[in-house]
Amino acid sequence: MTTKTKKTVNKWSADVTEHSDAMDLEKDIFKSGDPDKIAASVKHSAETSKRRKSSPYQSAMSMLTFYENRAGKNLNADEKDTLEEAKDKLRELFGKDDK
Repeated sequence: MTTKTKKTVNKWSADVTEHSDAMDLEKDIFKSGDPDKIAASVKHSAETSKRRKSSPYQSAMSMLTFYENRAGKNLNADEKDTLEEAKDKLRELFGKDDK
């Protein structure tokens, strides 16, 4: 581990979310509990973002995966299932059949 304090290390993902060239997301969208709403919102954010560096589909899926991985320990089984369903819905919205 580097010489950074634990407080700094724990906040890196929040910093990435707020200051990255990813995309702007609807506030608390991942907490909505509705996979259809999550997928539609993330898709909209990816398609309208002027800061993304990859395709809208890749950006949207990456953001879902990023959130799932960063919040993973704090998500209960229902929340994880909701995010997995949102990924499936996102694939449908973009016309992708891959998993």
